[in-house]
Amino acid sequence: MPVEIERKFLVTGDAWRAAAKRSEAMVQGYLAGPPAARCSVRVRIAGEAAYLNIKSATAGVVRDEYEYAIPLADARRMLDTLAGNVVAKRRHYVEVDGHLFEIDEFEGDNAGLIVAELELEAEDAPFPRPAWLGREVSTLVRYYNLNLAVHPYAHWSTAEREAQDA
Repeated sequence: MPVEIERKFLVTGDAWRAAAKRSEAMVQGYLAGPPAARCSVRVRIAGEAAYLNIKSATAGVVRDEYEYAIPLADARRMLDTLAGNVVAKRRHYVEVDGHLFEIDEFEGDNAGLIVAELELEAEDAPFPRPAWLGREVSTLVRYYNLNLAVHPYAHWSTAEREAQDA
């Protein structure tokens, strides 16, 4: 069974930008999700590639995940006709000491939010902590893309924004 082990962190400052090896625009929309299902189903366009992704709707570092390549035209149609709110972002790829950080710089109603994700082989695997890697938010569901689609960063209360800095 495919399992994703992913840590998620807020990003501080801009020092990571100089180390970005490449970047690509992404847009993703959700076709199904909680509370009606125990998983989220999303379609994502990343550059000129498209994917259908199914991820368990559990909070935490380890979650079941299935991802399948689909035709780009199908993905565009699904986003246009089936998806609810979408999340747009630019993903930057930054390698640090042999570890690949995917840094999502959100756009639209989520502009201003920058999150680094790191996939690991094991929950307790060691990884580098560059100075720009801020507070871990792996278990805070408000930072999950599904939640950003329905409750964007621009609509967060003062309390939610202050909790980001805690």
